[in-house]
Amino acid sequence: MRYHQNQMQKLVNTTPQLKKELNEIKQSMSLENDYALKALYHAAIKDGGKFQQAYQALDVEFKK
Repeated sequence: MRYHQNQMQKLVNTTPQLKKELNEIKQSMSLENDYALKALYHAAIKDGGKFQQAYQALDVEFKK
């Protein structure tokens, strides 16, 4: 599974909990949106994260 910024942004936009976590990461670490998205991906998606299945479902959609 690979990180795709557009796919991650869509998941965040459709998941209020991820949107909240993204904003917390941006504020606490003073990161730009792109870097915060990648940090969130590694924290909540990759390697069996809580939202991995939702991300993989979008993966199918983006490959069409």
